Amino acid sequence: MIDRAPLEHEEALRLLKRVKLGDSQAQDILVEHNIALVKSIVKKYLNRGTEYDDLFQIGCVGLIKAVRNYDESFGVRFSTYAVPMIAGEVKRFLRDDGMIKVSRSLKELASQAMAAKERLSMASGGDVGIMEIAKELSREPEEIVMALDAVRPHTSIYEPIYADDADACVADRVASDEDEECEVVNKLLLKELLRVLEPRERQIIMLRFFGGKTQCQTAQIIGVSQVQVSRLESKILKKMRETAQSDTQTAG
Repeated sequence: MIDRAPLEHEEALRLLKRVKLGDSQAQDILVEHNIALVKSIVKKYLNRGTEYDDLFQIGCVGLIKAVRNYDESFGVRFSTYAVPMIAGEVKRFLRDDGMIKVSRSLKELASQAMAAKERLSMASGGDVGIMEIAKELSREPEEIVMALDAVRPHTSIYEPIYADDADACVADRVASDEDEECEVVNKLLLKELLRVLEPRERQIIMLRFFGGKTQCQTAQIIGVSQVQVSRLESKILKKMRETAQSDTQTAG
């Protein structure tokens, strides 16, 4: 299939509205113009024992789900919405196919963390953060985050993530597993969302979501604590989300 150029936001919205009315041709057009996005995401998951063609087909399933489930009220552009949907579908396939393994120690720590969270929540009558859980278990905060992320199922992109910002959700992580050098994602997402960031903010996002660095590794690189990275990350994601929402409202 020939890679087609990404659609303008307004044209994508018109086609998505037609899809809601049952227009299969509009769906085909949207899929054709986002095939390059699928390919760029799938390349991230090669060399894990699954053929490229199989992963590509799974990625296309994620793209079709994004086309059918997108709602303009989400407040993000279609490409922004589609990236985690496609990546999530591929991850789910690899996980269910036994390609992604979670160590027993991580599973045990995650179980302990969830139990501690429930105990602390019942005792305080309120929400419990990562710091409180880490203190309760005498573990480092990044260990708790890693354990919880390892066992967290890939479900709705609007499921809350483990962060201090209660408003943060998986959809905010518009390109959490993308390669920084990928031309398609750069065009669709970086130019759109990273343009509002300060140099230090941009560095954090590039390290965390494009460079594959943990919060602890990012903290060491930029010279701050892991807790500071967590807080900065939440604020930056919120800033990017508000920009995406503002752009969508302006376009509408």
